[in-house]
Amino acid sequence: MKLSVVLEPSEEGGYTAYVPSLPGCISEGESKEEALQNVREAIELYLEPVDDDASYGPDSEITEVAV
Repeated sequence: MKLSVVLEPSEEGGYTAYVPSLPGCISEGESKEEALQNVREAIELYLEPVDDDASYGPDSEITEVAV
């Protein structure tokens, strides 16, 4: 999976990295490389399934949709 990451210089130094397609997925680093490494970890955590995500009723149907 490839995602676009925006790198912005921070006023305090270093960089802020965020993923526009994943709201709230943001990280920082002292260098571009560190910011990218940190945002990769943030993306993995963002996309990791959580047990609470499976809150559906017993009569619910699960299906997939291709986009």
